Amino acid sequence: MAEQPKQSGVKKTGFLPIHTNAFDRVFIGTIVFVAVHLFWMRFLEVHLPLFLATILSVVIGWIIVARG
Repeated sequence: MAEQPKQSGVKKTGFLPIHTNAFDRVFIGTIVFVAVHLFWMRFLEVHLPLFLATILSVVIGWIIVARG
């Protein structure tokens, strides 16, 4: 049997179920940002201000980019 060549880099594994690069994670974070804001404006804006959705979205986006 032929040996497979060893890969020289360490693959980063995150919690996302797909292989991503930095741009993919930023794009996913942006989509989540928009989705959270739309959900918030539809259901929660009457009770809670929109800047809380922004804070929540930025935190979620940072987690996706840093650890996704």
